[in-house]
Amino acid sequence: MTKPKVLISDKMDPNAERILKERGCEVDVITGKTPEELKAIIGQYDGLAIRSATKVTKEILDVAPNLKVVGRAGIGVDNVDIPHASSRGVVVMNTPFGNSITTAEHAVALMMALARQIPEANDQTQAGKWPKNAFMGVEVTGKTLGLIGAGNIGSIVASRALGLKMKVIAYDPFLTEERAIEMGVEKVDLEALVTRADFITLHTPLTDETRNILSRERLEKTKQGVRIVNCARGGLVDEVALKDLLDSGHIAGAALDVFAVEPPPADHPLFGTPNFICTPHLGASTSEAQVNVALQVAEQIADYLVNGGITNALNVPSLSAEEAPKLKPYMGLAEKLGSLVGQLAHGNLTQISIERSGAAAELNGKPIEAAVLSGLMKHYSQSVNMVNAPYLAKERGLDVRSVRHEREGVYHTLLRVTVATSQGDRSVAGTLFGSEAPRLVSIFGIGIEADLAGHMLYIVNEDAPGFIGRIGSLLGEAGINIGTFHLGRRDAGGEAVLLLSVDQPIPQDLIEKACKLQGVKTVKALAF
Repeated sequence: MTKPKVLISDKMDPNAERILKERGCEVDVITGKTPEELKAIIGQYDGLAIRSATKVTKEILDVAPNLKVVGRAGIGVDNVDIPHASSRGVVVMNTPFGNSITTAEHAVALMMALARQIPEANDQTQAGKWPKNAFMGVEVTGKTLGLIGAGNIGSIVASRALGLKMKVIAYDPFLTEERAIEMGVEKVDLEALVTRADFITLHTPLTDETRNILSRERLEKTKQGVRIVNCARGGLVDEVALKDLLDSGHIAGAALDVFAVEPPPADHPLFGTPNFICTPHLGASTSEAQVNVALQVAEQIADYLVNGGITNALNVPSLSAEEAPKLKPYMGLAEKLGSLVGQLAHGNLTQISIERSGAAAELNGKPIEAAVLSGLMKHYSQSVNMVNAPYLAKERGLDVRSVRHEREGVYHTLLRVTVATSQGDRSVAGTLFGSEAPRLVSIFGIGIEADLAGHMLYIVNEDAPGFIGRIGSLLGEAGINIGTFHLGRRDAGGEAVLLLSVDQPIPQDLIEKACKLQGVKTVKALAF
């Protein structure tokens, strides 16, 4: 039997090559290739192990007919065209937890450096000065640390901060009171965090919801003398506003390991600012972390190529060969329902209930549950997948309940997803038409039949004559073509729901105009 062939195209711990060979793979280590050089050789390989240097583009994938798996040693997969890899049948894996401790420790190190102004004191001392009275630091003991993001890395930072005798408060939409107590932190909303914290550290991915989460407005609300650390993702902090508030003295210090644009330009406004520290994206840069992610990606690639096991995949679920064909359409429906409720529910999520009725009740509920959680949480975490979604939910203390009803109702098969939020329960339900096509049949108690695909506009309005014409005219004037229209209402003249699909993303200014239309209560752009 021919051994699967794997290319390691980026510099990686040599143990990765060893593990791949020990587990039955042929391995070539060829690093530093240009895209054209990689295109010339990639066709012969079944697996590709990368870090951040190799760009797995459409052009690379199109000349790789034998490629079955791409394994990223690390978290971020911005350098992989995942949709095209999926269309080519290529599994994309990452190692989302291999460098958590390293990143957490770097955040704590930067916090301590800010507290005692270590970089500036070092520079002046080595310049032949003895500025003993020029630097007045602060103790971290007794200070309040505010965590924005209390997942894997954030929880590690919390434990280290508690060891330093700090008080820790945390904001995370998935953090429950029970999990907060277990971590030894106080759960707060974001506005309370920015006003109370002496130090703020960020541990959240960059998504539409978290972009500029520390905006100018929030930075201006922070406590006088606050110190801010970001080792997560560039773009979470308004860098221009940060510069202004450092100059004014409102913010006492800031440390960034990541920037909105990397590498940042030489004339970046923060460079040279007093009390500002930066490092070149070193959060995962320790020898231990490099070994961990290399070992993990090698094990995952070998397991898939030799045994068919799928771990930490970003574009396919973990399934046995026997279950996959039957579960696939249900998992597609489950992910769409999770995504829908995740985009529409407001307030902190505390509980999610996944109900299966009719034919769905006879199936393995775990993959369906994982698909719902993946759809729900992908709006908060860039590394979420059907493998790690249940872990991420548990880590944040989200109470996940799975219920099966053997009885068959109006539909031969039905999935219902209900989330409990601080503003009440929100529920959506869907079925399969022809045993294959996913279809929404209920949203927040209002019956509606709709496909969930592409770019969509969700509107809650008063059921009144003329509304459809007004929204149609608004979209037409903006040059946005409507694909499908789906309507539902509680009763005549009551609350109505409109779901329509469009051919392009909906700009924010159009959403603002729609909000001003007569009778409109809610407007939300959706994406599937």
